[in-house]
Amino acid sequence: MKRRITALDGSAALLILLLMVQIWLLSATLDVYLAGHTDAALPGAVCSGFIFASAAGLYWFVHRIDRIR
Repeated sequence: MKRRITALDGSAALLILLLMVQIWLLSATLDVYLAGHTDAALPGAVCSGFIFASAAGLYWFVHRIDRIR
C-alpha cells in the first residue's frame, strides 16, 4: 500500500513538471512564431506532442496502479 502511494505521488509530481515544461514550450514557441520565425513551429509542435504522449503514459500508469487493490 505504501509503495503504491509513493508511486502515485511521484507520478503526480512528474506530471506537474511535464505540464509546466509544456506551458513554457508553448509560450516560447508562440513568441518565436509571432516574431516571424515560422520554422520554429514544427519542432515546438513535435516536442509538445512528445510531452503529451509522456503525460498520457503517466496517466495510464496511475490509472493502472489505482485499479490494483
